[in-house]
This record gives sequence, C-alpha cells and structure tokens, in this order.
Amino acid sequence: MSLALTAQEQAVAAGHDGAAMAMRIVAESAALLGAPRLIPIASAHIDGALYHGDSGTLFAERLVEGGARVAVRSTLNVGALDLMGCSRVRLEEPVRGMARRMMEAYRKLGCEQSWTCAPYQAGHRPAQGTDVAWGESNAVVFCNSVLGARTNRYGDFLDIACAISGRAPDYGLHRVENRQARLVFDVSGLSASFLGSEIAWPVLGSLYGREVGNAVGVVTGVSHHPGEDALKAFGAAAASSGAVGLFHIAGVTPEAPDAETILEGGRPETVIRVTPEMAAKARAGLSTAITQTAIDAVAIGSPHLSSAEFDALERLIGGRRLSVPIYACTGRHVLTTLERNGQRKTLEANGVVIVADTCVVVTPILPELAGGVLMTNSGKFAQYAPGNTGYAVLYASLADCVESAVMGKPHFTDIAA
Repeated sequence: MSLALTAQEQAVAAGHDGAAMAMRIVAESAALLGAPRLIPIASAHIDGALYHGDSGTLFAERLVEGGARVAVRSTLNVGALDLMGCSRVRLEEPVRGMARRMMEAYRKLGCEQSWTCAPYQAGHRPAQGTDVAWGESNAVVFCNSVLGARTNRYGDFLDIACAISGRAPDYGLHRVENRQARLVFDVSGLSASFLGSEIAWPVLGSLYGREVGNAVGVVTGVSHHPGEDALKAFGAAAASSGAVGLFHIAGVTPEAPDAETILEGGRPETVIRVTPEMAAKARAGLSTAITQTAIDAVAIGSPHLSSAEFDALERLIGGRRLSVPIYACTGRHVLTTLERNGQRKTLEANGVVIVADTCVVVTPILPELAGGVLMTNSGKFAQYAPGNTGYAVLYASLADCVESAVMGKPHFTDIAA
C-alpha cells in the first residue's frame, strides 16, 4: 500500500524550511510503516527534548533556524536539567550547556514548558477517541488506556515532527481494529487486600508487560476502580518491562465496559491466570540488591508524583527526620502547589529532596556511590535504575520506603497476594 499525501501536505513537504523538514520526516516514516495516509492530530507530548547527545540539540536548533513552530498543543517530557533549582544535577560543561540549549530550542518551537512525564496530571488530557502523537512510554500507555485517546509510541524525533506538521501516520493504535484486546490477564485469583494495596499495581504492571509484550490485553477480576495513580503505576511498569502501548481493565478503562465488548470476536487468543505465586515472583524480580541490611537513598516519582501522592508522603513521614534522603521527582505543576501550601518547605526540612523538570534515572542527581542501594516503590524505577544509576534496587511500598528512610535500613511489610 503506497502513501497518499493531500495537495496541502505535498506543498508543505516541497518547501525548504523547518515545517517542510518535519512534514518529510512524518511522510517518510509513514511510508516505511505502510500507512496509507497521514491523519490530523489534536496534540503532542514530546520526549525528544531529553539530552542524549549533541545531535539531538543540533536537530532541534535546525528546526528553530528553519522557522518551525508546533501546530498543535505540545507538552514536554522531562529534560536533563532541573530548571526550577530544586535539586543539583551533576552534569558538567560542555554537556550541561548543550542540554540547556536543547531545552531552550524546544521552548522556541512553541512547546509548553511542562517538563513532566505525567502531562495527563498537568491538564493535558485529550478526549476519548482523539488522535494525538505522544512520546514517553508511560504517557503513551496512560493516554491510550486511561484517557482513551489514540497514539502510537512516538520516539525521538518523530514526536516533534508530528507536532510541527500536525500530522501522524495512520497506522497501529490510531486504528480502531488494532485497539481490540487479544488476550485476558485474569487477576481474580489474587486477594482483595493485595489488589487494594498500593504495592499491587507496579508489581502487576511489571508482570503484565513481561507476559504480553506489545499485545493488547484486558485485565479482568478487578472489582472497583483502583484510582488514577494506581493505573499510572500499572501502565508505567507494563510499558517498561514490555512494549505495552495500550491495556484495558474490564469495567474500569473507557473502551472496556466489560471484557466481552473489548475482546476481538468475544474470545481471547490467550488467558493468563495470575496466581499469588506469580505475583510474588514478579515482586521479588523488581529487587536486584543482594544485601538488604542498609540503603543509601529512596527514589520515588516515576511517573512524576501527583499532589495526592505528596499528601500521602507527608502523612507517612509524620514530621520525622529522615536518616537517608528521599528523592521525590515531580513536575512544576505540582511544585507550584507544594510551594503555595507550604509542603515543599516542610518536606525539605524532613530530608526530602524534591526533583523537578527531570528524574534521577535519566540524569545524574544521586551521589556517585559504588555498591549503592536504592529503594523505590516505582516499577519503572526498578526496571531502569540499576543500568542508569549504578545503584542496586530494593522494591517496596511507599509506606515501607518511608519507614526505611527514617530507619536508614530496609523495612518491609508483607502483603500476601
């Protein structure tokens, strides 16, 4: 099937400016993917503004020099610097300067200075059925699954090209037929107390991602809506351990009022019945530390912490002084609230290090420490931290993370699956 561009799209692509460059990138990507056409998008979320090398900065600056501007609302994922000055990033020159230039280039392209991996909790919530072009794995899976908007996993630098052109390839999860569930992930065999706990959702997300890969499935056996932060944690872990772009939860997510509705033909290709033993193994697999006698730091907020999660953190600390720091990653939309109500001052006095605009897994903020041990309640952090930070990981609930930070050593409360 060959790609057909409209007369307007052809005219833009034939130019010599930044908009033409973006349109050609989108069109050539669509042709490679076998898409028959381009479709208009309502918004974009840009992951390509995180510095990984000088080429990314130079690419963005080339677009700016060509006069390009985003054609649709475009929020930005985390960058490499904490521009709010909450935490110290250990990037040195010339890397630091190139990272700053990259962030500035995306501002000049007209992107919103959101700098968060959770734009959906910062007011960017496209309507169900809307076509968008989002980057960053957790944002993509939340957008598709919880909001019911339609996007593929747009990587660097196709995301900004889609935002400038206002177009995306018509393929994959933009098409209704590809959003049907092919398998069932049944959690009815797990206890209600486990499913009602915060720790369950990153664990189940990690297991889900490993079991399904990039397939679309429906989770059954969930008796009530677990809350948006739980769905955020599930999707982030699933997109990290697998290549999940869309999941459904029967009776919870918008496209799955029940399992039968979302299953293609009403009958799944596979049924995965999750046992307590499978959940326990998945939980254990999120920890990589050999010794569990001490910790050097706690890191939370991948995806970025919401205001409700900061409320829970403050309650659990209860005014106590931490023996080891808790690095709490969030977006500036939440930071504004923390500053307005005095929570930032209180939390920092307790020993919390607030990280804004970025994340401890993607840029060097944690101290360099051979043999360091990091505790986290994030399934996504647990996946990426060992390779990106050099710290071994212990996975635990937020409550156990806080108690461990107060005590300076691991503390675990078991919740049976």
